[in-house]
Amino acid sequence: MRFGMFIPQGWRLDLVDIPPEEQWNTMLGIAKRADQGTAFETVFVYDHFHTVPEPTSEATHEAWTLMAAFAAATERVRLGQMCTCMAYRNPAYLAKVAATVDIISGGRAEMGIGAGWYEHEWRAYGYGFPRAGERLAMLDEGVQIMRQLWTHGTATLKGEHYSVDGAICRPLPLQEGGIPLWIAGGGEKVTLRIAAKNARGGELDAESYTGYTNFGGDLDTFVRKSEILAQHCRDLGTDFDSITRTSSFNIVIGETEAEVEDKLSKFADVARRFLPADRVEEALKNYRTSPTTGTPEQITEHLEAMRDAGMKYAIFYVQGAAYESDSLDLVEQKVIPALQ
Repeated sequence: MRFGMFIPQGWRLDLVDIPPEEQWNTMLGIAKRADQGTAFETVFVYDHFHTVPEPTSEATHEAWTLMAAFAAATERVRLGQMCTCMAYRNPAYLAKVAATVDIISGGRAEMGIGAGWYEHEWRAYGYGFPRAGERLAMLDEGVQIMRQLWTHGTATLKGEHYSVDGAICRPLPLQEGGIPLWIAGGGEKVTLRIAAKNARGGELDAESYTGYTNFGGDLDTFVRKSEILAQHCRDLGTDFDSITRTSSFNIVIGETEAEVEDKLSKFADVARRFLPADRVEEALKNYRTSPTTGTPEQITEHLEAMRDAGMKYAIFYVQGAAYESDSLDLVEQKVIPALQ
């Protein structure tokens, strides 16, 4: 298995009480820890503007600015987002930004891309909030434009949502075939079909292209969506095995169950300052019932089952990483080695 890690960037109220002038060094320190170690292949950020589960005045740092900064400040780890919202940036512009990050990093950029869902952000920033079918169509057209720019250096497409006419992307990304695409989301009829189509390479070129999907944090969901993805691949003539299936996991970890409960209590103490009681209780319930909340042995057991079902790449959001190193220590020393 391969592993990635989310850097706390404020979106999940995970930089609270860290002064703004110290937040970059906090994020950078965790990224450098990953870069200097061997446990994590990739560091990820979220592409969001407002905190979750409700907007607050707390910090949320912008994803692609962080990508460029991490590109210059690290040497080994790959750099991704899970996931960029297609509609927040024109796709030709986004392809150019990503290509520049790839150059700065020496060929370490990844492109997580999705249709977007956080309605409050969309409306607050003036993007409206199109129906799901329109957002997915925007995703499909945008991916086509990005792949053209990264493989040919130019793109022309007259779509329903995006039109480009000879857009130029030079220099090309350093990575042969362009920046790897992670199609995020588990929509069974459309999103997974987009993933299958773009892993194949579509009509752009004859070469094979390895892509990624990111869906399903629980075993049953992962198995079902994998079967649907496989059928889309058969329909489109895509090599199913060329797609790396990934999942993201929220990790609350302790040596003992008492330590786990203590970390949940600390999370709740912060959350109560910003969220109504029912939202805090809902979040606590979700954490307590999650198979990736627990001791290293409990978490490893779940991830082994996911691995055996075909999940080859796990991305961890480790609760409390900005404040203490114990949780990351346990993940690096006891969970990841058991899965390798």
